[in-house]
Amino acid sequence: MFESDTIAAISTPLSSEGGIGIVRISGAEAIAVADKIYRGKNRLCDTLSHTVSYGHIYNGDDLLDEVMVTVFRAPRSYTREDVVEISCHGSIFLLRKVLSIVVKNGARPADPGEFTKRAFLNGRIDLSEAQSVMDLISSENELALKNSLSHLSGALKKKIGDLRQEILYETARIESALDDPEHYDLDGYDRLLSDKLTQWTDILRDLIDSFRDGSTIRDGIKTLILGRPNVGKSSLFNLLVNREAAIVTNIPGTTRDVVEEKISFSDFSLRLMDTAGIRHTEDTVEKIGVKKALSLIEDAELVIFVIDGSEPLGDDDYEIMERIRDKRTVVLLNKSDLSQIVTEAEIRNIFEKVSGSACLDKISIIAFSSIDMTGLSSLKDEISHLYFNGEVKNSDRLYITNERQKFRLDEAFSSICRVRESLEQEMPEDFYTVDLMDAYESLGEITGEQISDDLVDEIFSEFCMGK
Repeated sequence: MFESDTIAAISTPLSSEGGIGIVRISGAEAIAVADKIYRGKNRLCDTLSHTVSYGHIYNGDDLLDEVMVTVFRAPRSYTREDVVEISCHGSIFLLRKVLSIVVKNGARPADPGEFTKRAFLNGRIDLSEAQSVMDLISSENELALKNSLSHLSGALKKKIGDLRQEILYETARIESALDDPEHYDLDGYDRLLSDKLTQWTDILRDLIDSFRDGSTIRDGIKTLILGRPNVGKSSLFNLLVNREAAIVTNIPGTTRDVVEEKISFSDFSLRLMDTAGIRHTEDTVEKIGVKKALSLIEDAELVIFVIDGSEPLGDDDYEIMERIRDKRTVVLLNKSDLSQIVTEAEIRNIFEKVSGSACLDKISIIAFSSIDMTGLSSLKDEISHLYFNGEVKNSDRLYITNERQKFRLDEAFSSICRVRESLEQEMPEDFYTVDLMDAYESLGEITGEQISDDLVDEIFSEFCMGK
């Protein structure tokens, strides 16, 4: 696959004005196109690769902007084509004006993700590295950033590549023995292949199992704040999002609808939902809010259950504990700045009664106060413990965050398992090679070594413009 026309796009965000904005050009005519609108001490076509030139952008005889222009000559560029980046002042109107005259002078507007698509098509990066670019751009916490950089540096590519190499070697060995049994002997090979299959399934299972945490790292933990009215749910929500996002009053039932925000601790993110207080009510609107809050429990990945520790537990508290008994839960004994009536032992005892002692591993209990912020750092630590065994920063595990990659890993795993079944049933060796090659091809779709043009277009169409 090869694309030769010259493309251009604004590569910095257009959501707001900034100090600097960049127009990027890539293709065989990138430098020539830029030279038509740039005036400086030297022509860009005479500059060396990886140099920056100071000058001005003109539209005919009309001065547009004072700029810095960076030239990257093929193949030492992001796309492995000639690339020019024009660093303008950050006016959105100005950036669009510069892009329009770049297009008028020989480039065409780039499609979403087309620069990265060309980097892939020209062999600079594989598909797993290309897809990590978008994860890197959208990363909102330390672990998401670290995992994206690991993918971008080729960690997944190497792991998949090594696995494909081994599968291909064993397939060739079997086929050689079938084609030339006089020179290649398969006696005792079943045990060796069985050991290989065990190694491969362990690698694939580890990658597949990483997807749940990987998608959580990328998208944030879907977190539901629950509790009866006036226990401090909305105060907690505002404290966590660091602004007055939810209305707080002394009137029970103030929150009627779900309020959602995404927040990031340094290491991970939460998709936080504040809900109506859970209680039996005759108020029609409040009843709808309570019903909606309860309906969200099933899909929640984490529940922050807020209890007013200064008051005895009520029937509504017991009902909530019954409903969340199978969920990962952080119980906040709120209002710890007041005299406490509810104890941690009492809470643990109730959870053990409703769901057994096994559930206690999913429960953390913290004394908390939104007044003096007691327990705020403990809240973060307990969520980290529930999800990552407390080892967020120090985790070197490679996480799968992409559903397409996970699907192909599942396919490869199933193919390897079929080889195991054929081996145990003492089927002819040519049965092995069919499933081994299926696994090989499924893994190749992760790195892009075996992928259709249509799928390439579909994948890169989801990228942002200018990348």
